[in-house]
Amino acid sequence: MQMGINPGQLVQPKAGRDCGKYYLVLKVIDDNYVFAADGTVRRLENPKKKNIKHLILHSKIAGEIVDKLRSGERISNIDIRRAIERLVDNAEELPF
Repeated sequence: MQMGINPGQLVQPKAGRDCGKYYLVLKVIDDNYVFAADGTVRRLENPKKKNIKHLILHSKIAGEIVDKLRSGERISNIDIRRAIERLVDNAEELPF
C-alpha cells in the first residue's frame, strides 16, 4: 500500500473522457497504478487501470468498502455507487 493512496479512496481523473467522474480505488497495483471502479461504467468485473499521476486524490475513504475488502466480503456495484454518492454529497474537503 502506498502512502497517499489506499483502497476505498475517492479519486477523479484529471483529464480525458473520464474527467469529472468519481471512482473508488479497489486495489493498489504498484507505485504507479491502481484499479478503480465507479460501479456503473467501470464495474467491479472490469475495473479501470489508472495511472496515479493522472488522478486527483481526495482524502475521503469509503470505510465500509475498505472493511469489506479487508475481510474478503463480497462487494457489489451498488455498494460502490452508494459509497461514491455519500462521499461526494459530504464533500467539504480539498483534494491532496
